[in-house]
Amino acid sequence: MRFKRILPRELLSSCAAVGPEDGSDPRDLFKKPAEKVTNRKALQLCGQIAKTLSLVLWECGDDVLRELAVESVQPAPTSARLLVTLSAPDGTDEAIMLRHVDKAVVWMRQEVAAAINRRKTPELTFRVVLRGT
Repeated sequence: MRFKRILPRELLSSCAAVGPEDGSDPRDLFKKPAEKVTNRKALQLCGQIAKTLSLVLWECGDDVLRELAVESVQPAPTSARLLVTLSAPDGTDEAIMLRHVDKAVVWMRQEVAAAINRRKTPELTFRVVLRGT
């Protein structure tokens, strides 16, 4: 059942004095404001890639990469390119960690491509931060 839209002039014709809410539809007073819709599929992809990268880093043969942990994976700016935040233990050099990560980027992207069902594998961008103890 569709409700008939009440015209503002019909609402105003039935009141003696015009107030701030006169002329508005009473059904609009109880509507919730529209919230920003997050891209659920992009967030689902990020979670799947974070899980895959955690397993890949855990099973790799490089001792430096084994010390890294996946903190987060976020779309940057879309799901075609993802920002992966890795955390390293305190006292390690971030430059050394990034060099090892740069050597393994192609291998990690291949592992991600095998784990997800997409026509194109997203580009991975890495950032290393130090873990606070």
